[in-house]
Amino acid sequence: MEIERPGRPENLPAAELLWARWALAAVLEATGQAERTPRVHRTGTWIDGEGLHLDDCGCTWWTLAPMGRGRYVLYGEDESSGVKWHEPAIDMLAQAPDWLPFDRLRGLLEGWELGCVYWYEDGAWARAPYPEGLEDDGLDCGMSRFAVREEVLGLLVDSDRGLPPGRAAELLAAAEAYRLGAPEIETALAEADGHAGEHAPEDRRAALRALEHAGLSAPR
Repeated sequence: MEIERPGRPENLPAAELLWARWALAAVLEATGQAERTPRVHRTGTWIDGEGLHLDDCGCTWWTLAPMGRGRYVLYGEDESSGVKWHEPAIDMLAQAPDWLPFDRLRGLLEGWELGCVYWYEDGAWARAPYPEGLEDDGLDCGMSRFAVREEVLGLLVDSDRGLPPGRAAELLAAAEAYRLGAPEIETALAEADGHAGEHAPEDRRAALRALEHAGLSAPR
């Protein structure tokens, strides 16, 4: 599924599927050192008590947060977004449901840090209306890596742990089915030990903690 510019809600896969793909990347990227890094300085892909995060410390940052009862909110910014600079101003929270984390989102808006907001409820994504002529909201550059399955596989193969294509496909299928267990992760990390350095045991423990946090072993 490709993402248009600007993005449309129907371009995104179901939130549970987006979560599974993103969470798998976070599990495989987890390290002990990254766990100890304060969030304000952290980059890459990770999971914490707020949700899933992506931050390349420059061009793009995103958060996918579960809000309970099958609801999710996706928010962030890519440098390609023209939303926050648009004239007249675009209200990114127009028509938003009352369960969104408004304090967090309004704080980001006040700091000119937010590029777009999407929310998920009753099995469908939605966002605020955009005016005619808006060229991009950043969703494509930010989220294609998780929304487009082929890009997810490429991300896993090209990661620091360098999964073989077959192993990447197996892990992704298991994650998408919410049937990904610790043995599969441990096997994948053991195969990649040659790239993991001297802190491999610590990093494996971090990956397993991330897996438990992500809930990929049982349906959400």
